[in-house]
Amino acid sequence: MQDYKVEKLTREKSLFFKGIYADFVANAVSDYKFELEPLPFEEFIDAVEQKLISCLVLSENEFPTAFLVYTTSISESIELNMIHCLGNEDLINKRKMLIEEFLQRTASQRRKSVVCYPMMGSQGDFTGDIAHFGFKFVGLAVLRFLFNDEQSNTVYKNLEGPALGYHLRIAPWNNSYKKEVIKIIHNNFKETSDALFDTRFKSVSGTEDIINKITDSIYGEFLPEATSVLLHLERPVGIVFANLTTDNIANIPLVAINKDFRGKGYSTNLLSRTLGIIKDNVKNGAPYTEINVTTETDNYSALKMYRRVGFREDYSYTQAYLPPLNG
Repeated sequence: MQDYKVEKLTREKSLFFKGIYADFVANAVSDYKFELEPLPFEEFIDAVEQKLISCLVLSENEFPTAFLVYTTSISESIELNMIHCLGNEDLINKRKMLIEEFLQRTASQRRKSVVCYPMMGSQGDFTGDIAHFGFKFVGLAVLRFLFNDEQSNTVYKNLEGPALGYHLRIAPWNNSYKKEVIKIIHNNFKETSDALFDTRFKSVSGTEDIINKITDSIYGEFLPEATSVLLHLERPVGIVFANLTTDNIANIPLVAINKDFRGKGYSTNLLSRTLGIIKDNVKNGAPYTEINVTTETDNYSALKMYRRVGFREDYSYTQAYLPPLNG
């Protein structure tokens, strides 16, 4: 008879956890679409001890057979990072018990905070089950521009953006633009699906936290020269941020343009400049293999915009979120 028990991971209990963590690391790329290598075991345990992350472990007859990782220290949201099970036996029940324990332990925080859960890779199989807990869903698509892809490079080479309007120019990032850019991002994202699972977009102060974490290289190494800012009369009216998520993968975390300047194709100019700067870096020896971006699967204008400059869809996944109890 199976005897399941869920407990919080501690260093004292970490010896028996090492095997299942090794199994997770071995499957991180193939099963969960990880771009970054997971933390080495000792660093993972250190992060748990420092309360940077929390880990719930499900044991079957005293043997760890599944775990759930979450954090409350990165943003206003409670971030459910992942659920990993050893083998394929009784998956629905194991995930259910971990989710139930997670929801119980975070009940007080969930009164005001949303839970966000990117269901990458095989975790998407759990979508129907967590819907019973009140989770809602947004489809996200990942698009890539591979620097060795002939088709993408041909599209980019033949790209013709619109002529910039009167008193408009594109410049690299300058910290003096930050205050205006925060307003642009807030106004663009406050009523989008992004704000459903990252509620920081709903307030100016929350948006400022996001921008600070980008420019302070918390979310990857910030690339100020490759970040493109659309200026009108020397004031920012549009932005394409760029950073590095690994040594060889660049990313566009945010794109936004003021309402009065949308629909004119200027996003093409911004993306083209950012791509051009990064491609030049590659020609000069930078080890970048791609630049990627994520957008909603039903945001057809954004998908068309990225395709226009040479991005191609790679895969999609479900972004789950659980609204606050008092929301």
